[in-house]
Amino acid sequence: MPAVVEMHPAQLPLGTRRKYTREDCRVLEAAGRLDLERYELIDGELIRKVPKSRLHTIVLKLLLKWLRGEFGEPTVEHGVPIDLSRNLDATNEPEPDAIVLRRTTGKFPSVNPGPADLLLVLEVAVTTRDYDLGAKAALYAKAGIVDYWVLDLVAMQIVVHRNPVGDRYESIVAYFVDEPVAPLAAEGAFVCLRDLVSAD
Repeated sequence: MPAVVEMHPAQLPLGTRRKYTREDCRVLEAAGRLDLERYELIDGELIRKVPKSRLHTIVLKLLLKWLRGEFGEPTVEHGVPIDLSRNLDATNEPEPDAIVLRRTTGKFPSVNPGPADLLLVLEVAVTTRDYDLGAKAALYAKAGIVDYWVLDLVAMQIVVHRNPVGDRYESIVAYFVDEPVAPLAAEGAFVCLRDLVSAD
């Protein structure tokens, strides 16, 4: 049976304390002093992307296959930046593991999709578990992202965040490894985490 979960504290990982903006990052990248492929900008902090484990890679591959089967290839992307809101975008440019768009990816040739464009945002979490359940969840709630999933490969559950209010989600429910869950945008499209941790 799914379990109701408390939201994790919105703490960022330890790292630099200088606040950066998107513009700062573009300038540093142009000067050859920053490789933006290796970092994610969250609340003005440059967060180094953690190398993905084999389990993370397998689960993400199967997750993308399932999402594309349910929503269609042209609306599913992975590892791309998203926008949040006018007041959050200056110091944030998160890159979720996977997103499902309302419109095909071709509709965003020069801009990042924003909350109104996103049906579902997903993170696959092993070493980044507390960060994805805490700081990122708070950030996505502030942006009004209505359906945010963390595939928690430590506790082996899918943690579903819904009903954003301020910097938190009013509904956070953990679906254990054999419990099915469906996205808000496709209520008949059920998946269990067990389906995504082994390729049969």
